[in-house]
Amino acid sequence: MLVFEQDIRFRIRAVGHFFGARGDGMSTLLLTKSDMSELLNMEEVIGAVEQSFRDCAAGRAQMRSKVYLQLEKGDFRAMPCAVPGAAGMKWVNVHPGNRNLGLPTIMAILILNDPDTGYPTAIMDATEITAYRTAATSAVASKYLARPDSHSLGLLGAGRQGRMHLEAHSVLFSLEVVRVYDVRPEAIEDFVCHFPDIQVEAASPEQVAASDILCTLTPATRPVVQAGWIKPGTHTNAVGADAPGKQELDPAILNMARVVVDDVAQACHAGEINVAIRNGLFDPAHIAASLGEIVAGAKQGRENCKDITVFDSTGLAIEDLATAQLVYQKAIQRGGYPTIDMV
Repeated sequence: MLVFEQDIRFRIRAVGHFFGARGDGMSTLLLTKSDMSELLNMEEVIGAVEQSFRDCAAGRAQMRSKVYLQLEKGDFRAMPCAVPGAAGMKWVNVHPGNRNLGLPTIMAILILNDPDTGYPTAIMDATEITAYRTAATSAVASKYLARPDSHSLGLLGAGRQGRMHLEAHSVLFSLEVVRVYDVRPEAIEDFVCHFPDIQVEAASPEQVAASDILCTLTPATRPVVQAGWIKPGTHTNAVGADAPGKQELDPAILNMARVVVDDVAQACHAGEINVAIRNGLFDPAHIAASLGEIVAGAKQGRENCKDITVFDSTGLAIEDLATAQLVYQKAIQRGGYPTIDMV
């Protein structure tokens, strides 16, 4: 046991199990970035995220929209949530300039709590959770909104999320070709080398947009995909626009598409549709459904093979909590992770 005494005394121990569901003798599990990499599995995360949307639609989850703290070089976001069996909050930052400092542009930490007592059952790195659950959510959306015979994937953005989106869609679709574009040629080269067993093609944005499934993963604040590039039957996961003022799609695409959002209020404020709404180019009444409604069977996703569909992904706390629960349960089963005694 290691003991550190300052103003507060913490005891850190390597243990193989959790000490019950009471404040007396409880310990808080600590999971690092390397721990998360060992515990996360994309297929499992996809299942957990899909169930989280089902729970949300059925009223079994509570969630508030993101709270933004805007600073000069980036922003912070607080994401509280409660799902069956757990409550918690993710604290995440987005600092685009971090790439020049050798740091991730997105970093996060998550606190998982016992909903009955409020005791913090785990403190965990959530940078990996964010990477996995974001791509998993897009894959779930594609499952319900893309054509079942989709064989080509287009990625605008060859960074970490590009890799994760390819991994997630490979779980659910038989991909024959992957087209990728990035403003950084070296990122495309690294991406192609990362997947030597998959047919990955460097392509122009227009060629990428011609794919059966398109994932936009950029920090753009003006459209990078034009309406004329989108063919009938295309499904787009619009992921990059996750804060006020961001947009990646020509607003005309929204008006010719069946638009599905993860959360209506959050999407209108900070999703792909936020700029188009503010400029009077998209009516929120045109939103066809939330992803939860479709997953739960309350509303229909794709109606025919020629439908153009768009999923506006802003990133929800239910996705993080469901993934955190999954990781926590696996960690408890494996044992050997350190804890902090909080009482």
